[in-house]
Amino acid sequence: MRKIKSISAILLAGSLLFVGCGYSSVPTRQATIKTVSTTEGELVNSILAEKPTQITVMVDGTLVDQENGRDEFEAKWEAITGIDLVIIQPGHDVYYDEVTSVFETTELPDVVLLGSTYYTTYASKELLADITPYYEGSELQSKIQAAGNEALIEGIKINNKLFGMTPTRGNGCTTYIKKAWLDRVGMEPPTTYDEYLAMLQAFTEGDPDGNGINGDTYGVSASGIINGEAPYINYLPEFYQDAYPTFYQKEDGTWADGFTEEPMRAALQRLRDAYSKGYIDPDIIDNSTSNCRDKFYANEFGVFTYWAGTWAKTLSDKLRDAGVNDEIVTIPPIAETGSYLERVAPVWCITSGCKNPEGVYKYFIETMMDGGEVELLWTYKPNTEDYAKNHIDHLLAVVPLANDPGGDSITESVAEASAIFNNNSHMADLPYGTDAFNLFNDELMELKKDLVKKVVVDGADIDSAYSEYEASNGAYMSQAIVDTLNAE
Repeated sequence: MRKIKSISAILLAGSLLFVGCGYSSVPTRQATIKTVSTTEGELVNSILAEKPTQITVMVDGTLVDQENGRDEFEAKWEAITGIDLVIIQPGHDVYYDEVTSVFETTELPDVVLLGSTYYTTYASKELLADITPYYEGSELQSKIQAAGNEALIEGIKINNKLFGMTPTRGNGCTTYIKKAWLDRVGMEPPTTYDEYLAMLQAFTEGDPDGNGINGDTYGVSASGIINGEAPYINYLPEFYQDAYPTFYQKEDGTWADGFTEEPMRAALQRLRDAYSKGYIDPDIIDNSTSNCRDKFYANEFGVFTYWAGTWAKTLSDKLRDAGVNDEIVTIPPIAETGSYLERVAPVWCITSGCKNPEGVYKYFIETMMDGGEVELLWTYKPNTEDYAKNHIDHLLAVVPLANDPGGDSITESVAEASAIFNNNSHMADLPYGTDAFNLFNDELMELKKDLVKKVVVDGADIDSAYSEYEASNGAYMSQAIVDTLNAE
C-alpha cells in the first residue's frame, strides 16, 4: 500500500531527490549581493543586477491570451518596469511541442514556463539557470517565509538547488456532486467507496435528472482514465484510492513504480467493474476536459472531480446558464482515498541561453511576487470589475497580495471548495529527469495508458494485460527508471 506522507515531509524530501543524478554542473552566474535591513530589522540579501532592456518569455494559455487582453497586460507591465517584454505564447494544444522544438535550438527565450516533468528534464540537461544564489537570503524568500509557504519552494528544489520559481501552489481536484441529483435519489454525499458506488448506480439506473426516464444518465465522467500529466489520477481519485500509476517515493526514501504494485491492479478492477456497468461515461477515453464540462452542464452525469477553488463558482454559474439546478456539493475525500493530490505547480525558469540571469530574476521573477503593483497586474485583468484572472490565482498565491481587491469576490462555495482541498490534500512527488527517466518515461506512459484502456474499456484480463505490458519492455523500462532514481 502506498504510504501517504504529510505535505511538509514530502516537500522537504523533494529537495534531496537528486543526489548523484548529474545536476551539480548546471551553469550559473555569480550574483553580486548586498546586505540590507528591512523595516523589521532583519538582514536580507539584495541582488545588484544590471537591469535588462528586453526580456523574452515563453508561456502557455495560463497567461491571458492576445484575444482577451494580453496586449494591455504587456503594455502595463512595460510601463511599470521600463523593460521591453516579448511574449511567445503558442496555442494550448501545441505548447509543449513548441517548447521541445525551442530547446532543440540555440535560440532559447530568457524565461519559460514549464510543467514539472519538463522542468526536471531540462534541469538535468543543464538548460536552466541555477537561481539559488539569487533567491537565498533575498527579500522574496523573506516574503514567502512570512506567508508560510517556504515548503512549496523546497518542493521544487533539485539537489538543493532552484532552477525556477512558482508564484502559486499547484492546486488539485475535489469531487463535486449535483445536490438535486442526490435529493432525487434520496442519498447523502458519500463517505466510503461503497456509498460512492451506490450513488453512481442510482445516478445511472434511476432518474436523477428528473426528466421521467430511468437510465438515460450516468454517474461520473473524466477526461481520460489517466490524466495527461502528474499527478495522473486526480480526476478519478475514488477509484484509484491508494494506487498510483507512476513513480513515487516511499517513507524510507526509496522510489518505486506504483503501476507494478498490487493497489494498481485493485484500482483497475474497480474501474473495469464500474465501466462495464455503465456508471462511467462510455466516451471517457476520448474526452477532453471541455467535453466533460459541456456534458456536466447538459445534465448528462452527476459527479465531476475537477479543480478546487474558483471552479466551484464557474461550474455552478455554467449550470445555471444552461437551465440546470446550480447547487453542487463539494465532498472531502472518501475514507479509502484518504486525501486528494496536489500537483507540483508549473515553474517559471530562466534558461541557460539568458545572458543576464540575475537581472531577469530581479526584474521578472521577483516582481511577479512583490505582493504589490506588479503581482496585482499578473493576478487581475486591468480595468475589469469581475476580477478576471491574468495568470496568478489569488487564492493560490505563494506571496499574497497586500491589498487584494478581489478578496470580497470569494463566494461561499469557492471558499468551501478551497478549504476542503487545502485541508485534505498532500503534494504529489516531483517527477525528475534521470537519464533513464528521460529516455523511457514517455514510451512507458503510453504502454501504461494502453494497458488501462484494454482492461477498463475493452474488458481484458488484468494478468494477461500485464503480461503483454512486460513483453513490450514495460517492466524493463520501469525497473531501469527505478534503479536510477534509487542510485546513490
